[in-house]
Amino acid sequence: MKQSLDMRQGQSLVMTPQLQQAIKLLQLSNQELTEFVEAEIERNPLLNKAEEDTSSESESPKADNREQLSLDESSGLGAARDQLDAPGEDVYEPGTGSDAAMPAGSSGPSAKTDWSGASGGGSGEDFDYTANVSSEISLHEHLHTQLNLAGLSAADRLIAARLIDETDDTGYLRADLDEVATALGADIANVEAVLNICQGFDPTGVMARSIPECLGLQLKELGRYDPAMEAMVKNLQLVAKHDLKGLAEICGVDKEDLLDMMTELRQLSPKPGSNFAGDASVAVTPDVFVREMPNGMYAVELNSENLPRVLMDKAYYAEVTALPMRDKEKEFISECAASATWLIKSLDQRARTILKVASEIVRQQDAFFAHGVAHLRPLNLKQVADAIEMHESTVSRVTTNKYMSTPRGLFELKYFFSASIPATGGGEAHSAEAVRHRIKMLIDSEEPDNVLSDDQIVEILTGYGVDIARRTVAKYRESLNIPSSVQRRRINRASA
Repeated sequence: MKQSLDMRQGQSLVMTPQLQQAIKLLQLSNQELTEFVEAEIERNPLLNKAEEDTSSESESPKADNREQLSLDESSGLGAARDQLDAPGEDVYEPGTGSDAAMPAGSSGPSAKTDWSGASGGGSGEDFDYTANVSSEISLHEHLHTQLNLAGLSAADRLIAARLIDETDDTGYLRADLDEVATALGADIANVEAVLNICQGFDPTGVMARSIPECLGLQLKELGRYDPAMEAMVKNLQLVAKHDLKGLAEICGVDKEDLLDMMTELRQLSPKPGSNFAGDASVAVTPDVFVREMPNGMYAVELNSENLPRVLMDKAYYAEVTALPMRDKEKEFISECAASATWLIKSLDQRARTILKVASEIVRQQDAFFAHGVAHLRPLNLKQVADAIEMHESTVSRVTTNKYMSTPRGLFELKYFFSASIPATGGGEAHSAEAVRHRIKMLIDSEEPDNVLSDDQIVEILTGYGVDIARRTVAKYRESLNIPSSVQRRRINRASA
């Protein structure tokens, strides 16, 4: 053995922090992107949030008539453009915005379309914010109000407050009583006694630990919790399957009484807390708008309201660099300038990449927009990536947590990517989502006395040119939460 020195030439991909940031921005949702930009503005003194009217000096974040530098006015970005996964022709020329509308199938962005009427929200001085905030109380507030009137001791009030806090918005107690007793240093019997008191609060069934217990509490208040009903509540899996024969044997009643009991059971609420205000839901805002044009084509436009816009204050940068500074201070300012320039570039590139991917999706799925889900074509990431000359990973990041508002509703971009199901006779393949929709339509239109089995559905789909196996039909049916043919027959007999 001997030691030696060899010189070799090779190639490797090195991802700079700036490129990593640009890739990270692609997969962020609107909310995550806004939070990221706000953090960057707070960290970087050279960044300002762009106002809607940047020409007004009174609205400028930094007055004193300082000139703002936008992406198109910046220099030295040629290398940065080359490092991103997008061809040169996909870059806007000066004077065009990243929120321009692009008709599906076109090679570049076209004129911007006014979508101001699509927001649906009020603005201006006449907008009353308080009128749009729910005044309903939450379930926890409702339970704490009753706790104040329950007349419990201080120790029991502490236990009850803990149990209420462990109750979710649907009204179920999700904590283990032993853990609550250990955490509070209380006796388990005392915790159970307090829980029994709390389960008497309104709404009936609240703070139950399971669905059978919740329904049992409601039946007890109605005076209908007899042995037969108790047996039914303990065998809800048979109720879900509509196994009338098995239920009749377990409950010890005839079919007529059993049907009456099931009718009473359906009148109960499995989610007693659902009528109270829960946590505020975050509305999904679309990243892309799609509208049909008079010529039958579809225009794709970015939602400019969702795009955070930042500017670099070039005058402030020149003013600061003119001051005498130490080496560390000069290095900090230089890093801030480079970071600000790259962030502006990355945000613009992100917007244009989303627009390009969305436009290609609309082009590929034009039959869906024209005729509905039954005409959804099979599509994968590679097809879109090859069409727009990008990598599959880029398309995957762009379609993550991004939504498209269309004339047919709001869809996640990933919705349009569907597996392929072969056609009989070597014809054009079918989209899995379209086949799933066709299965649902067949079952919805079946007659009560002619329930379709999975094998019969396979035969019908084969007649439509879909080459599909019975187990695939069963898998799609279960994904739609549709019972089997046996269960559907039982449901029809029970409702007859």
